[in-house]
Amino acid sequence: MKTRDRLRIAVQKSGRLADASQQLLAQCGFRFRQSRDKLFCFGETHAVDLLLVRDDDIPGLIAEGTCDLGFVGRNVLAEQRLAQVAEAGSSALCEVRALGFGGCRLAIAVPQEEPWVGPEQLQGRKIATSYPALLANYLRENRVQADIVVLSGSVEIAPKLGKAEVICDLVSSGATLAANQLKETAVILKSEAVLAAADLDFVDERAPVLDLLLRRLDGVMAVRETKLLLMQLARADLSEVKLALPKDAMASVLSSDEDRDELCLQAVVRSALDWAELERLKGAGARNLMVLPVERMLA
Repeated sequence: MKTRDRLRIAVQKSGRLADASQQLLAQCGFRFRQSRDKLFCFGETHAVDLLLVRDDDIPGLIAEGTCDLGFVGRNVLAEQRLAQVAEAGSSALCEVRALGFGGCRLAIAVPQEEPWVGPEQLQGRKIATSYPALLANYLRENRVQADIVVLSGSVEIAPKLGKAEVICDLVSSGATLAANQLKETAVILKSEAVLAAADLDFVDERAPVLDLLLRRLDGVMAVRETKLLLMQLARADLSEVKLALPKDAMASVLSSDEDRDELCLQAVVRSALDWAELERLKGAGARNLMVLPVERMLA
C-alpha cells in the first residue's frame, strides 16, 4: 500500500457532478487553490488535495492507488467494478457513502408503441448501451441472451440509426427518451453520486484526515433537509401548537423574563416544511414563524 501524508480525492473535472462535489467539500470546511492547468486543487485548510479528471477515469485511479477516494456516479463505479471482477475475478472498489445528489437511473428503454411485458422480450434483440457490464449482469440474472451494442455516447439515437432496437441508458427526467420516441421500462440501477474507495486502512498521516472528512460529510448529510423552525406564541396556546408541529420535530420552549405569558419555541425539523404546515401552526396560535436552513451539525 502506498504511503503519503496528504489525502488525494478524484473529482469530476466537468459535468453534472463536478460543481456539487466541490460545494459539498466546501460545506465540510475544506478550501482549495486550483493549479494553473486546472487539473489539481491543493488543500489550503487541510491535508486534502483534489485531482480533476473525467468521471470514467475515477474508479481506475482509485484502484491503482493514484487517488485514495473519489466522488463518482454509482453507475460508473458499479460498471467498472463488474468489469474488474470479470477480468481479474475480484475488485477492491467499494462505495463508502451515498452523497445525495446527481440522482438518475440506468434503465431499459423500448419504442413508445411497444408494450412492456418483462425482460424476456429482450431475448435475441440488439441493445445499445454505454454500460455493457451492468447490462450483461441484468440479462444474466434474468436468463436472457441478447446482443449488446457498446456505444460511448448518444445511445438514445441508436434505434433511429438502425444500430439497435432497444437501449439501456441513464435516465433523469425522461425528456430525452420521449424526444426520441422511447419509453423507460425496467430500472437496472438507481444511481447518485457516491464516495468511492479501494482501501481505507491507512497507517500514515492520511488516517486522521480521512476520519475528519467522513465525520464532516456525515454531519452535512444529516442536516441536508433539516430546517430550524422559530416562532412566538402565548403560553395558553402551547399545547395546540405542539400538536400542530410535524411529527419528527424536536422542540424546545423558552420563556421571557419580562412576560411570563409570552413564549418562544424553536424546533429542528428533518422533513420538508410546506406552506400548509406553517398555516396550521399559525392557526394554532403561533406568530412570526421563521424557517431557517441548517448548514451543519456536530453531535
